[in-house]
Amino acid sequence: MKDFAKRTSKSSNTRKKKSVFRSNRKSSQVVSSKVIFFVLSISLVLIATSFFYFRTDIESIKPEITLNNVTIDFPTSLMENSILIESNENQELECEYFVQVGAYGNKKYALEAEKILESEIQNITINIVYSTLQPGKPLNSVISGPYENRSAANNAKEKITKKGFDPRLRTLCKQM
Repeated sequence: MKDFAKRTSKSSNTRKKKSVFRSNRKSSQVVSSKVIFFVLSISLVLIATSFFYFRTDIESIKPEITLNNVTIDFPTSLMENSILIESNENQELECEYFVQVGAYGNKKYALEAEKILESEIQNITINIVYSTLQPGKPLNSVISGPYENRSAANNAKEKITKKGFDPRLRTLCKQM
């Protein structure tokens, strides 16, 4: 009778070969000794040249001794009082000082700037001006003032700067 189960008897001692993942070649170096020697020799040459180029003598680096002398050159005619300045004592200039907070293309931003500054600064107005770079474009200029003197305008400018704006001082002078 035929054995379909393929049973083997215990008496037959057949060994199966185990698969071992080994190469049949001898183990060889990945990087040859010539390459290692070449890399080491180049690194030694670079080290030697760096010592040569980066060698400094501390004594050769000395600060220059300088004297603080200020020389002002101006025309000698200034010493002789020969410069004429036209002045008319009868004409006086009356100046008003303004602080320009900014110029906005959108009125919404001008109103927002006015709202931020209204607690600190008085006399804030929004004027429509036209841009010199783009002649047809209207801008909303936020201006504070007028102030009676430059000092008051500068004080207001400092307050506006603390609020995060970049104000400009504007002067309007009229001849009396």
